Amino acid sequence: MQSASDLTKSSPIAELQAEIIRLFDLGPKAREDGKARSKFDQFLNALTTGQIRAAEKQNGRWKVNTWVKQGILLGFRIGELAEWSSSGLSFVDKDTFPARYFRVEDRVRIVPGGSSVRSGAYVAPSIVCMPPMYINVGAYIDEGTMIDSHALVGSCAQIGKRVHLSAAAQIGGVLEPVNASPVIIEDDVLIGGNCGLYEGCLVQSRAVLGAGTILTRSTPVYDIPNATIRRAEGGGPLVIPQNAVVVPGARAITRGKAAEWGLSLYTPVIVKYRDAKTDASIELEDLLR
Repeated sequence: MQSASDLTKSSPIAELQAEIIRLFDLGPKAREDGKARSKFDQFLNALTTGQIRAAEKQNGRWKVNTWVKQGILLGFRIGELAEWSSSGLSFVDKDTFPARYFRVEDRVRIVPGGSSVRSGAYVAPSIVCMPPMYINVGAYIDEGTMIDSHALVGSCAQIGKRVHLSAAAQIGGVLEPVNASPVIIEDDVLIGGNCGLYEGCLVQSRAVLGAGTILTRSTPVYDIPNATIRRAEGGGPLVIPQNAVVVPGARAITRGKAAEWGLSLYTPVIVKYRDAKTDASIELEDLLR
């Protein structure tokens, strides 16, 4: 994949970036541009094959590639509704974003049962998809990851290597505003069942989210081992640090009628950081892959 730093040089990707930005800036008039379809097809192929992505790590920090998100929105703008059919099911969607079809040589295992992957999603070799699950446009999913039943990977979400998205995990998507940070999950993270990660969350490597944990950019996270409260700062995302073990919790409301009624608010809590006992309890089974 070509990094953003490479785009300062003359290259096919740099030329593609310039064209996508130009077409996006045309607004509705992009539909009338003779190059729009061919440039978008080139863009979609680069996105699907992982040559470009909506966010990438540079010098230890994640950077949003706004132009990639603009390209996806351009596809919705210039697309026309079309009918699609597969295995007796029928769909109506923009013709710019057909469903992806996989072959054995792609080395992606999709178990039968109603799963769907949209074109424009990068799905690396050795990924396992259990039915039913869904991967939306702009998502980037790296090698060795398992997407379990009823899991959702939203638009532009970035998923690292050897991640386990457990049953019914919801990884939210973000296309607008175009400069907003998508959900980012780094390598070797375990996302428990029924977790929900939405706009502006960064889960760093080897973190563990217990079943039912919900995170958004505005969620405060109580870090018990370090006696701190973690919040998103400035324009950055909410960061779950490396090796953190996060579970759902609650904090009491201490003022007003809510205190009188004994109410509490949902609160995610870092209860510890990974140790040998944690590693043993969440070890992934290579035979399943």
